[in-house]
Amino acid sequence: MGGEDVVYLGDSARVPYGTKSAETVRRFATEDLAFLLKYDPKLVVVACNTASAAAFDVLRAVCPAELVDVIRPGAAAACRHASGPIGVIGTEATIESGAYQRAIAEIDPGREVVVRACPLLVPIVEEGRDQRDPIVLSVLTDYLREMQRRRPVAIILGCTHYPLLADAIGKVMGPEVKLISSAAAAAAEAQRRLTMTGAVSPRAAGGRLRCFSTDSPQRFRRLGEARFIGGARTIDEVCPVGTDELETAGKELIETDGSAPRESPKRAGQ
Repeated sequence: MGGEDVVYLGDSARVPYGTKSAETVRRFATEDLAFLLKYDPKLVVVACNTASAAAFDVLRAVCPAELVDVIRPGAAAACRHASGPIGVIGTEATIESGAYQRAIAEIDPGREVVVRACPLLVPIVEEGRDQRDPIVLSVLTDYLREMQRRRPVAIILGCTHYPLLADAIGKVMGPEVKLISSAAAAAAEAQRRLTMTGAVSPRAAGGRLRCFSTDSPQRFRRLGEARFIGGARTIDEVCPVGTDELETAGKELIETDGSAPRESPKRAGQ
């Protein structure tokens, strides 16, 4: 989707969401959405498994645009892969929510699901540790010991940070286990939705990527370009935004919009 204009909000100051209560995650996610709605998007991706698990229904009630989560696309991709047990690794909040278990059960009620919370993986990624680092492999070996015993046919990487550790996870689990990126599945679903509604940008390339960060814009750019984007796109701009601004936007959205539906805007961008 290189031709799409993208507005991305990284709530760096309040991460990790995965260790917070569902109530707090819902509040933060609503504030994040309210901020993004100022840019009149035609589609919004809830690019966080924890927020998708805890807050998707709340967000859907107040979002006028197409809304894509990462849970359902990830579950569907895993179920399509093969028959047999499906593993899910994620943050504590995502795993405790049971969101993946429910999503998989809706698609394939008889499918066995093996889950494991891996709270240290997000800080490991944020620190920029190499996948070959002995600390990384030691942590993964400990987390995935039961998963190795149960031998799932596929493992859903139930956090958008985890694909950055895919090589290390694959090394621990072995080549016969398919790793499913919930992030990649959500991107494919976003593309499908835009195509289905005729909202795809006519440009093949040249879309702008404008980012906002609630913490250091410099660190956000450095980490984003070095680890998350990997040359696929250029970050055109990283702007600071305060959490107080997000809180204000969230209150305004709840007070003025409530759950009343609004006409979905058609302007290019996400």
